[in-house]
Amino acid sequence: MNVIPQPVRDGFGRLLDPLVRWLIRRHVPPNVLTTVGTLVLVGSALTFAAAKIHWGGFLLLFSGVFDMVDGRVAREGSMTTTFGAFYDSTLDRVGESALFTGVAVYFLRGGVPPERLAAAVLACFVALAASLLVSYTRARAEGLGLSAQVGVAQRAERVLLLGVPTLFFGAGNRGALLFWIVVILAVATSVTVVQRVIYVARSAGTQGAGRAGRQRETLPGHAPALQSRKGH
Repeated sequence: MNVIPQPVRDGFGRLLDPLVRWLIRRHVPPNVLTTVGTLVLVGSALTFAAAKIHWGGFLLLFSGVFDMVDGRVAREGSMTTTFGAFYDSTLDRVGESALFTGVAVYFLRGGVPPERLAAAVLACFVALAASLLVSYTRARAEGLGLSAQVGVAQRAERVLLLGVPTLFFGAGNRGALLFWIVVILAVATSVTVVQRVIYVARSAGTQGAGRAGRQRETLPGHAPALQSRKGH
């Protein structure tokens, strides 16, 4: 189940068609778009840490535009590469790590009342760890020839849930709004990890019926190929 319906995703994607075509005509490398998007996301993290919450939300949403177009430019412009997929996925993890670190710094600098500080920082840690696991579960599933594009809090949902409210309302009274957003993100993203594990377990059981068992890899994360520029 996706919180954002596929028709909505497709409609927003069509709005970006002119931008994608313009970037392709200009021969803008997808890796440049990925790098700029990550820098914008790091800028969002820094503004959150500096208590400029409205700007943090704006930059977070703006970074999402780059996140949506870099893969399309690569595919539609015939510029896909194995390194590009690796680079995109790696920088996405860098951006998410920076973002939740920035929010945690805001909390530590007095963004929430002292009695709520420990819970706020813990929620940031859980949200970050679960976000990384959401991406990892999909990448590992695809490396095993399966798909795991399910869950209530995929990357688009996480960006919108954190970006839209903070853009319009800031952190709320004594940081209450931002605190509860991060708590919801921590819970929803953890649920997404469980959903993907269950989905892959069922898919593997179905595909593996009557088939010789595949040898388990000793080291995790060694997928035979990176199949796309997105692994969220």
